[in-house]
Order: sequence, then C-alpha cells, then structure tokens
Amino acid sequence: MAQDAGIPESKAISSEITPAADTVEFSKILENSLQAVNGRSTEAKQLRESFEAGNPNVELADVMIAAQKARISFEALSQVRNKMVAAYKEVMSMPL
Repeated sequence: MAQDAGIPESKAISSEITPAADTVEFSKILENSLQAVNGRSTEAKQLRESFEAGNPNVELADVMIAAQKARISFEALSQVRNKMVAAYKEVMSMPL
C-alpha cells in the first residue's frame, strides 16, 4: 500500500527520525494516492471497454482482477478519508 501511495519503501519501513530536508509532504502523499486510485479505476474501465468491444488480447480474468484492484484501492482511500475526518473532528472538539 505504501508503494501505491507513492511512499518509497525505505521510508515506509524505516522507523528512525529523518531530517526535515528528507521528509515527504503530506499533501504530496495524498495527491499521489488519489492519482494511483484514479489510475487503477481508469485502467479497469479501459480493460472492460476493450473486452466488451471484443478485443482478443484482453481476457475476462484480467478485467475482473483490474476491477477488484480498483475497488479495493477506492475502499482503502475511503477508509483513510474517514479516519482523517474523525481525527479532525476530535482535534476541533478539544478544549483550549
């Protein structure tokens, strides 16, 4: 999932503190994740349309796998969004 989100593998696994110059911005991670989910959805749509058009190079199994990958990516993104909204609400309800 970290690779799909655009986080390099070394940063996803590393537990040590990195200098500020070597950090990845949250907005970039979010943008890369959205682009990855959109890319999977677009790929699944293109495969489906090719299969429906009768392209002999596209198999039903490939179409179904691409559709499931797109669905799972979207569900994971939705869960991240839900957690972010819940965290925002919790922070906003904290007394000063």
